[in-house]
Amino acid sequence: MTRTESAAADTASARTATRPAGYAVARIGGASFLVHRRAVAVAGLLTVLLAAAVVLYLCVGDSFVSPVQVIDVLLGRPSPDELVVGTLRLPRLVVGLLAGAAFGVAGALVQTVARNPLASPDVIGVTHGAGAATVAAMSFGLVGHTTLPYVSVAGGLGAGLLVYAFAWRRGLHASRFVLVGIGVSIALGSLTQLFLTKGDYLVAQQAKVWLTGSLNSRGYDQAAPLALVLLVAVPAVLWAAWAQRGASFDDDTAVALGIRLDRMRLGLTLIGVVLASVATGATGPVDFVALLAPQIARRLTRTAQIPLLSSALTGALVVVVADLLARRLFSPVELPVGVLTAAVGAPYLMWLIARTRSRSGGSTS
Repeated sequence: MTRTESAAADTASARTATRPAGYAVARIGGASFLVHRRAVAVAGLLTVLLAAAVVLYLCVGDSFVSPVQVIDVLLGRPSPDELVVGTLRLPRLVVGLLAGAAFGVAGALVQTVARNPLASPDVIGVTHGAGAATVAAMSFGLVGHTTLPYVSVAGGLGAGLLVYAFAWRRGLHASRFVLVGIGVSIALGSLTQLFLTKGDYLVAQQAKVWLTGSLNSRGYDQAAPLALVLLVAVPAVLWAAWAQRGASFDDDTAVALGIRLDRMRLGLTLIGVVLASVATGATGPVDFVALLAPQIARRLTRTAQIPLLSSALTGALVVVVADLLARRLFSPVELPVGVLTAAVGAPYLMWLIARTRSRSGGSTS
């Protein structure tokens, strides 16, 4: 063996030795980066499950459509079921997919900043802020329906920044962030009820339906701004995936490593708030998706940080399956999807609180 070959072998051995367990090296062109093997496998599995859920969603309804006909419609081939699948079911499905993905990523980012599995946009007041602003606009006729998603974004941003400002005291403490968020949620919930009682009665009834979180009558008009925001947010989400590791450090470690932790956390919070607010504007407050999806994804991948791609896929899968069950479980009565996600998410939240308390009690005893 020549010296060059020996040196190359030593370099390869050193790289293998320093590579974390469970990771592989992926190369694209001249760039190389570490990839978590289990996270890639989980993302692939979630993609397959989501594809199956999409086909099943488009098949099942008042009239059953065969999977072959569904695939023909999706591929643009002539089909007698074009009206049922392409016009009636597909637009609603697209909104559910985009909103679920947005909620999943938003929840992952908020939980990363808070370093707490109890934190999510619907727990810390973001979706309540979006809801309060939207209900006010609907009840008092301040804006038209086409601009309601932008009102939701403004309300969510205002609530998120308010929570961040009150929780920050020479640093962001995780438990203070969650507690302040819960307090803001309660206040905004009361404000929403006030708007409902003071506005026009018929519009207030429509606002109440919107507050339950529903995909009924949703279409491409709601999907377009949501898809645009998700597309524009791709570079920010890629940065967030990189920044997650630094944001998970405690303040002392971050200072020692030279990380500007406050700016990083603020950036992650803003991205999560915008995504959750736009999704809320499109579907209404579909509660607990942003809480459930990141924790399911993290338990499946077993990674140190919450995986954003798996969180997005899990969020989309949860919303699609929940809406399918909401449509067919009590047919011909159709439940709002937010009712079903809340029925599943509320017990999970209580279990998570009890589990967190038992852990803290065990550490102090």
